[in-house]
Amino acid sequence: MSLREHALSLFRSAVGTVQPAPMLKRAVKLQGDRCPQLVVKGHAFPVKRDLYLVGFGKAVLGMAAAAEEVLGDHLIRGIISVPLGIQESLQREGMQEMLLKPRSKIQVIEGAKNNLPDSEALKGAAAIQELAEGLTADDLLLVLISGGGSALLPAPIPPILLEEKEKLTKMLASRGAAIQELNIVRKTLSLLKGGGLARLAYPAQVVSLILSDVIGDPLDIIASGPTAASSHSVQDCLQILTKYNLLLNLPKSVETVLSSSPSEPTAPEDYSHVCNIIIGSNTLALDEAKRQAEGLGYATLILSTAICGEVSRISMLYCQLIQLVCLGFAGLGEGPLSDKVRENLLQLAAELEIPGLNLAKFLRALRGLGPERPVCILAGGETTVQLQGTGKGGRNQELALRVGLGLHRAQAMETSSPPGRCEIVFLSGGTDGQDGPTEAAGAFCSPELVEEALQEGLDVEAFLSNNDSYTFFSQFQGGHHLLVTGLTGTNVMDIQTILIRATERS
Repeated sequence: MSLREHALSLFRSAVGTVQPAPMLKRAVKLQGDRCPQLVVKGHAFPVKRDLYLVGFGKAVLGMAAAAEEVLGDHLIRGIISVPLGIQESLQREGMQEMLLKPRSKIQVIEGAKNNLPDSEALKGAAAIQELAEGLTADDLLLVLISGGGSALLPAPIPPILLEEKEKLTKMLASRGAAIQELNIVRKTLSLLKGGGLARLAYPAQVVSLILSDVIGDPLDIIASGPTAASSHSVQDCLQILTKYNLLLNLPKSVETVLSSSPSEPTAPEDYSHVCNIIIGSNTLALDEAKRQAEGLGYATLILSTAICGEVSRISMLYCQLIQLVCLGFAGLGEGPLSDKVRENLLQLAAELEIPGLNLAKFLRALRGLGPERPVCILAGGETTVQLQGTGKGGRNQELALRVGLGLHRAQAMETSSPPGRCEIVFLSGGTDGQDGPTEAAGAFCSPELVEEALQEGLDVEAFLSNNDSYTFFSQFQGGHHLLVTGLTGTNVMDIQTILIRATERS
């Protein structure tokens, strides 16, 4: 198998282990007939009267299908808001286990085309809100949450219109705001986010099963925390709007809501009727990919599950790591050149401030690897793109293209000739199967990409300056370097894979 085939296999196995149905069935059981209890990861909840289900997110259809199987006749009714086209896509891919059975008690509302809130998602949110408001103290509400849930649960606080809220979110995203910052603003302007759904469901028992797509798995940030007390206040929202120079460009309706919102977050005791449980995450996916890579003979290290930051900076981190491994393969793992690369890496890591990343420890582990085995470096998280152009792309495709350019430049410099003695493949992909508003999940690259693209008349730097990575990869070698999986039915952020092996010396 080629490195590319190995990288694809590792990506698929990582995504496979966080598939909603098996994951939910591992976590949830219904026990007892006369006095039934819902048991979730050791927590027991008595089913006193009626059991209802709501959900929103890219992975929720599969979670709901599995939940309905577990709950059986105890489930009275359910409503889920899922991405437009997901039922058809899963049907086409033959993923029947993720689809609801005929005569299901769960109503499916599809919306949020291209991961953007729309009128259909608004309808779904309104139906979920109505169900939650009608619950009693004897009812149990099971809430299924996954990434993409934010766009599928839009309920702007009146008088804000959805279009106004979206315009503001787009402006923040285009100025490089991180997902955490976007979610703080969304929560502040929403009826259901920031704990709103849990408050509306009171006094019913609320049990949320969460598939995390956010670094560090913070409950109040995943899908903008509809069942978690918000740890942020209006002041945080105002700070973010100030940071990106948007405070003076706000619609009148947004100004009205911000001026009338409470300035402090709600006290945690307001949520004693809620239990939030994470059942899947990026860590789980990377652990499985590591297991598979070791089975394929790779010396494997996980760099981090919290990779974040601007793609141009993260690509430098990956390029320098690759350079270091290749120097080791060339017998230059010790010496001034390797020391310089290590110094650069530590400086870059300090600037990036990736949560929990101990790069010095990682580099020591890397030093211990010999040239006799190929190396696999895995990482996960969610990067950001500073938009400067009008092209079409996504953070994974742009990251792959930037790594390809960085490796080309490193090879062109005489001092960095060792990468030429290595075969290298880099893959970055979104576990949900959709990278930005494109049909690709991500892309592959190698050090040869820039040179080969030039032979086809494609200038990598020109595409990058227009944020046009999808167009580049679509045209380059007939789209061969695009990672296209279709919607996967799950979502635990992105996964990056670096595979390196020494080439035979002639």
